[in-house]
Amino acid sequence: MKKFKQVNVIKKANIYFNGKVTSRTLVFDDSSIKTLGIMLPGEYLFNTDSKEVMEILSGDLEVLLPDDDNWITVTSGGSFEVPAQSKFELKVKTITDYCCSFVV
Repeated sequence: MKKFKQVNVIKKANIYFNGKVTSRTLVFDDSSIKTLGIMLPGEYLFNTDSKEVMEILSGDLEVLLPDDDNWITVTSGGSFEVPAQSKFELKVKTITDYCCSFVV
């Protein structure tokens, strides 16, 4: 899906890691939530309360998922899932454009 319809955008940006990771929150009519963002190259540790599906629109990164010992490479068009109540690590190799869907 290249375009979202019937969505509200929260104006205030989500800014992490001194501005190296930013996103905007989208709230849909069915109350589902997504964020659209950009990550600059670097290494990051994230915590999540909800299950997340991360879709990589462009860019190149490696992810270390909970309870896994192996880093997984994800590039443009790829995605990965993160379980609720967990942490995951990213090694972002190039500027990465992403869409994160929160699964309730």
